[in-house]
Amino acid sequence: MLECNAPLRGGNTVVSGGNPPGETAAWLGASKRKMKTPRSKMERARRFYDAALQPLGLVRTVDFQGRGSDYGAMAGQLGVEFTITVESGVSPLRGMHVCFRAPDRASVRAFHAAALIAGGHDDGGPALRSQYHPDYYAAFVVDPDGHRIEAVCHAPEKAMIV
Repeated sequence: MLECNAPLRGGNTVVSGGNPPGETAAWLGASKRKMKTPRSKMERARRFYDAALQPLGLVRTVDFQGRGSDYGAMAGQLGVEFTITVESGVSPLRGMHVCFRAPDRASVRAFHAAALIAGGHDDGGPALRSQYHPDYYAAFVVDPDGHRIEAVCHAPEKAMIV
């Protein structure tokens, strides 16, 4: 397990469980970075994630007809960072969320605004969350299917002078 506020390695997506402080996160293989949605809600989910992830540099790269979509910063299997799939009997897991790394604080704010416009619900606006570390800047949103998602920037606002 990896704490969500630990330095990120590799891809930009982690899945976290629990409630702050001390949430834990597990790195998942590309085939497991999934958010599930009912078939009748797939287009709504695509519209939401198209809008919410664009400020983070993630775009829809593949549609699997009516079964789902892949998102990433580049096309191809190695570029997949997040997948939405159609599943029956879907319900969000309480205490779990998907965390996306943002390149800067402006991207966190843009993610939050875009997600709300696209139908998400505010679950914690863009702000410093120093209980994790001094530069932990994040925003939380609940997607239209009830899944909690986060965008976080770990970089300081200004370079440290030493």
